[in-house]
Amino acid sequence: MTTTDSAPADTPTRPDDAHWEVGRRFVLRAAGLPVEAVHPLRCPGTRRWADTVLDEEERLRAAGADLSDLLHALVKSAGGPDEERDGAAVRRGLLALRRQVFNNRLPADPEAAVGLVSGLDPEAGEHTAEWLRDRARLEELRAEGARLLDGELRASRRALREVLADDRLRHGLLLASPALDGRLDAYLRDASARPANRMRKIERSALTYLYRTALKTSPFSTFTGIGLGTFAGEASDESAALDAGERWVSRVRLNVVALARLTELITAAPGLRRDLPVVLSPGWGRDADRIRYVRHVTTAGDDRAAVTFDAVRDRLFFLRSSGTLERLLDWLGGRGTPVRHRELVDWLESEHDAGREACERYASALLDLGMVQVPVLRPDVHDRDPLDAYRSALRSLDVPWADRLAGALDGPADCLARYPAADVAERRALLSTLRAQLLDAQREVGAEEPTLPQTLVYEDVSAGDDLVCGPAVLGGETGRALRAVEGILPLFDLTLPQRITLLGFFLARYGRGGRCDDLLGLVHDFHEDFFDQYVSFTAKRGSFAEDGSYLPEENWLGQEEMRTLDRARRHFHTGMRALWEEAAGRESEEIELPAELLAGTTSELAPLSGHFVPQSHHVQLSRPPGGRPLVVLNKSYGGVAFPFSRFTHLYDGPAAPVDGAGAAPSGLSEALRAELAARCPEGAVLAEVTGGPVSSNLNLHGRLTGHQIVCPGETSTVPGEARIHLDDLYVEHDERAGRLVLRSRRLDREVVPVYLGYLVPIALPEIPRTLLLLSPSTMAPFDVWAGVPEGVSRDGVTRRPRVRHGNVVVSRRSWTADAEALPVRPPGSGEEEHYLGLRRWQRAHGLPDRCFATVSRPGRGPAGAKPVHLDFDSPLSLSVFDALVEREPGNRVTFREMLPAEDGLHLTSHHGRHVAELAVETYTSRQLPPPAPHSAPEVAPSCPN
Repeated sequence: MTTTDSAPADTPTRPDDAHWEVGRRFVLRAAGLPVEAVHPLRCPGTRRWADTVLDEEERLRAAGADLSDLLHALVKSAGGPDEERDGAAVRRGLLALRRQVFNNRLPADPEAAVGLVSGLDPEAGEHTAEWLRDRARLEELRAEGARLLDGELRASRRALREVLADDRLRHGLLLASPALDGRLDAYLRDASARPANRMRKIERSALTYLYRTALKTSPFSTFTGIGLGTFAGEASDESAALDAGERWVSRVRLNVVALARLTELITAAPGLRRDLPVVLSPGWGRDADRIRYVRHVTTAGDDRAAVTFDAVRDRLFFLRSSGTLERLLDWLGGRGTPVRHRELVDWLESEHDAGREACERYASALLDLGMVQVPVLRPDVHDRDPLDAYRSALRSLDVPWADRLAGALDGPADCLARYPAADVAERRALLSTLRAQLLDAQREVGAEEPTLPQTLVYEDVSAGDDLVCGPAVLGGETGRALRAVEGILPLFDLTLPQRITLLGFFLARYGRGGRCDDLLGLVHDFHEDFFDQYVSFTAKRGSFAEDGSYLPEENWLGQEEMRTLDRARRHFHTGMRALWEEAAGRESEEIELPAELLAGTTSELAPLSGHFVPQSHHVQLSRPPGGRPLVVLNKSYGGVAFPFSRFTHLYDGPAAPVDGAGAAPSGLSEALRAELAARCPEGAVLAEVTGGPVSSNLNLHGRLTGHQIVCPGETSTVPGEARIHLDDLYVEHDERAGRLVLRSRRLDREVVPVYLGYLVPIALPEIPRTLLLLSPSTMAPFDVWAGVPEGVSRDGVTRRPRVRHGNVVVSRRSWTADAEALPVRPPGSGEEEHYLGLRRWQRAHGLPDRCFATVSRPGRGPAGAKPVHLDFDSPLSLSVFDALVEREPGNRVTFREMLPAEDGLHLTSHHGRHVAELAVETYTSRQLPPPAPHSAPEVAPSCPN
């Protein structure tokens, strides 16, 4: 699956010697329930009834228009207003009847209406009688809807109660919404034909999770299974059929935020803090008459939220040097092992002959300021079992209270060990016990009002590790199309303007070909002097004006690179507007992105292209019988091993000791580390940037790189030779390649920073966030419609066609409606009338029977809004949507087609067909121009710690 040759004429690529290939591994994300699980929620009889009613409405409306013309001629023949009174009455009667027929309504007295027309024209009377008979039958047909819908809703609710008892749904619901789980049993016991309002609220919430489990692929507990696979077989093999497997294996871990809460309590308690080992903040140094170090400031997350993490900021901090502080630094820095906090206080007391209380305050102040740290109780990103590592750290203190606390945590560890094999009732009991025991552990260390995050357990589920897809799934023409699409991804990269800005700042400070040896100072000055203000300013600007014209990026440093990005964006935007104008005129269902537009845009972006470009894509395969196979591009990221990092704990073997420095898992992590090392650019090493103190399970993963960058204030558990301290790094400008290069003095090699966590980079502290501007990590939300004006609204609804290049779909068909334009249930009408209104609206605008709807509100937009599944065959599904939409001015709803549709799914199990997503990697590498000889490596300054 490698390509270095040029693509066919219809898919031109960048005219260079780039080497592109698809990674051999992929991650499968499989919906926990098959799509067949929601089929019983549909009301096929009601659907047929509604379609028959609507068909008959349309037929009668057309026939009524013809009859209206016939009656119009009779009105003229009935005489004018000056004729006798009877003639005027006939005319008024004909006019009234004509209006009713034209509006598709029955007159109050149909027989009299037929008699009136027949008296003037017998043939017209027969037409009138026929139309009125058909119209009356339509009323009878409409009257059947209430009975039909009532019966099918009863059956749908019985089926709903059955599927809501499925373990995969209930197990996920326990963690996603404990409140709903607590109410669901009452709904399952309720056998009423029409649930009361309270039960219907529970029903709608449960339906949301059911559709999420059957039709979406976001990994969370048993809602979505994770499979590991490879592209293997003959090069021409296009097989994509996969089996979801029967036995899914669960693995759970404690939320590390719960451990952080314990550590906060321990370090705040003087009686406990005295036994903690303390060290100077790693990476501190002297700066004239000041002590310079990095201080981490933690802001606790909202424990009431389902997903929460503590935000960490790092700032370069300075303490004025003093005799006491200097002697303290020499004493602590000169010791080979950490000292206990009480020893620090003892030293202060003996050194200064000061009172114990004053020395305690001084030592506590150093801890609060971050100059002194307690690393022993800090989770590590590579911990496979954070709770087990925490208990081991407590026992290593060898003091009674720590042993008692570690013993108190044995209970939670036992709960976690029993959890994967437990049924719903036992899991619920285990979660309750786990919470109670963790709260007791907090009381053990002095908490008067203990608190815990809502979500205590993170669960991932393996659906197997032996999946195989044919290489041609993403090879051949499809691979060339994907490569061509990748060429324009930098247009949408949110970090590219920031990378360019860092380059400009560096050149302004150090010049072309310049070098910065104080990387920490560079990061500090970049943020303080420029970047923070730049980010604040640019966050308020849009990319397009109201008329759709492109607004250039802020270019405070007058950089040609920023103008290059602007030109490429204008080029693509102009091309998309032209394509849209042509498609809108033809009302096209699909737009093909021309190869020339992609190649031209890619060519414009060439000066900004990197030499090592690893990409991750989330794609869905559509394989309809007899139809065109498609690859639907959902998300794209830049970086290495992103599809795999979060799930390494599912596929790593037992830990084995490594050089006495902890444990390194075998299995997937070890295999990935070897593969990444082989892909690393020549003369460089990949080094992980962890993002600071771990506060989220989303950042836990196996060790996947040979090296790790240790930022000031951070500690590391990787072997010493694999650690690259920040003061060992320097940045230089490679003038020939036009890029900034991070290099290690000790290794005398380029260092490529990589981030393997799942928190968005903006949530990371400043130092790692800045290092990632020197890495291949990118965020590129693909939006080809940005800045392209919407088409003409029809009854408050606009539409966009599907957009693809070759077999790669980059944008699904969509419809956007003003919330006020959506059908509203008329007061006093039945559910069948509202269903009929929604079906009428759907048909009028051409929406598919299955789609996803996202609601946006003024000032908030769609960000954070989660799409809900909409099934126009299911009144229950429509009830969820109806409750979600607030029909107020400014609110809008975007509907997107379900692609792949049900007939295009390629993942099956013995239960049926499953919605699936593949997370895949591609790699592009280019030959760099020969670098200018860099200066001989300097000896790294001695590190005081």
